[in-house]
Amino acid sequence: MNKRILLVEDNPSDIELTKRALEKSRLGSQLIVKEDGEEALKFLFEECGIDGADDYPALILLDLKLPVVDGMEVLRQVKSDDRTKRIPIVVLTTSSEEDDIDNSYDLGANAYIRKPVDNDRFIVAINYLGLFWLMINEPSYRY
Repeated sequence: MNKRILLVEDNPSDIELTKRALEKSRLGSQLIVKEDGEEALKFLFEECGIDGADDYPALILLDLKLPVVDGMEVLRQVKSDDRTKRIPIVVLTTSSEEDDIDNSYDLGANAYIRKPVDNDRFIVAINYLGLFWLMINEPSYRY
């Protein structure tokens, strides 16, 4: 089963590293990249689930510091909509601010991970995320 991952990230280096990590992991996942929160929301609410299609992503990797619509607002909207509220969202960001961590969990984030600065550690972190959320975790299929 080819599971889709939505990466909401505006940093080209982090996008490339995430792509490489998922290719190395061989989890058979399809990566969809949206570079701002508005694009991500449009994708989720206007392109997915059309005519009853089960094409929502299995996982969302969400940066908080995004142009147009920030990550907190994306998180708020996704978790408050019945169509998308069960999709696991992992906040993957550089912020270590306590308010960002608390607010993310309050809004329904399933995990909060600070991006490792070192590229090798970043790749390892993405591999573990993919392994857990796509292979080990038992998801709800009622999006």
